[in-house]
Amino acid sequence: MLPQPALASPTSPPAAPPFPDADLLHVVDLLPSGEQRRYHAIRDYLQSVIRPASIEHWNNEAFPHELLPGLADAGLAKLHTDGTSALFKGLVYAEVARADVSLSALVGIHNELILGMIGSLGSPEQKRRWIAPLESFAALGAFALTEPEHGSDIAGGLATTARRDGEGWILNGAKRWIGSGTVADFVLVWARDEEDHEIKGFIVETDRVGFSASKIPHKIGLRIMQNADISLEEVRVPEGNRLPGATRFAHTNELLRDSRAWVGWQAAGIQLAAFDVARAYALGRQQFGRELASFQLVQQQLAEILGNAHASLSLMLEIARLQQEGRLGMAQAAMAKATTTRLARASVALGRSLLGGNGISSDFEMAKLFGDAEVLYTYEGSYEINSLIVGRAVTGKSAFV
Repeated sequence: MLPQPALASPTSPPAAPPFPDADLLHVVDLLPSGEQRRYHAIRDYLQSVIRPASIEHWNNEAFPHELLPGLADAGLAKLHTDGTSALFKGLVYAEVARADVSLSALVGIHNELILGMIGSLGSPEQKRRWIAPLESFAALGAFALTEPEHGSDIAGGLATTARRDGEGWILNGAKRWIGSGTVADFVLVWARDEEDHEIKGFIVETDRVGFSASKIPHKIGLRIMQNADISLEEVRVPEGNRLPGATRFAHTNELLRDSRAWVGWQAAGIQLAAFDVARAYALGRQQFGRELASFQLVQQQLAEILGNAHASLSLMLEIARLQQEGRLGMAQAAMAKATTTRLARASVALGRSLLGGNGISSDFEMAKLFGDAEVLYTYEGSYEINSLIVGRAVTGKSAFV
């Protein structure tokens, strides 16, 4: 049974309800038996250890270094390289978000953007140096694309520069909203080559002279994730730090396509979390002498949250199929990201309403989910930008400017 939140009026623990895992469509049954066993073990660990431990860290905007070894032992540092199916990876991404969305951002960025970028665009030497420590969370990376003045228009507006200088490169510029930027061992920096004006990728170790990172405080969501402002002032890196496969922005887009699909799994997971919290609360709290769960309006809210969650899961099942077949395009990934995060926003709002006044306290978890959903709605391409990507695909006309 999933952990229960603290209640304002303690009662005896309720019996496990029907569908205790909320899997009405038996989605997990689609996995082969070996992946099912691994999935269940990961989910149990995330719910019993990570979920309860995350609340204090979220409240304090603190990074939980002590949780990384356990996450690595569960195999979450090498989902990108362990050979499991796209569906397994997606469902695990959803389960990490179900336990804590910030840590799901860490796990997803680590796999999709850091391991993914080095694995697909890095040199043999870069792979030898970094892949193994990344696969155990002995090393952390950050993905630095967004800038203070360029977010949605980053493809054409990227201002960070790379200048060839002898046997190396000199980088100048600034990046913003960079996840894990203050705790990473290296940052994957996208910069515009001053000579040919193409966007290239570089590995920048965070102890290099001229590199600095400062935490962005006071966020309403993903408070465990250490987003950073990064400054690059005449940062010198050797030619061996340039990723040979990252020579134009199209390579960035390939990574962003996969990371947008990953956010769709996060959005499904946060909705399952909202259902878990709301149902446990409704079964454990009484008003007017009756359990909240016995009221019609409460049941309607629970049904709508779970319906949204399964609509999102069903969409993501098709995304996983396309990924497995090598057919996923940006339009499908953008549609999934936009749709599932829209539904997630609606689901956590229903959950917050169901908890009444307790819904605004992170002690009851729903407020935590409420804030985190706002971040999912905005990052990896805002809802509006992803909608326009879909609109361009189905009309053949760009409405960005």
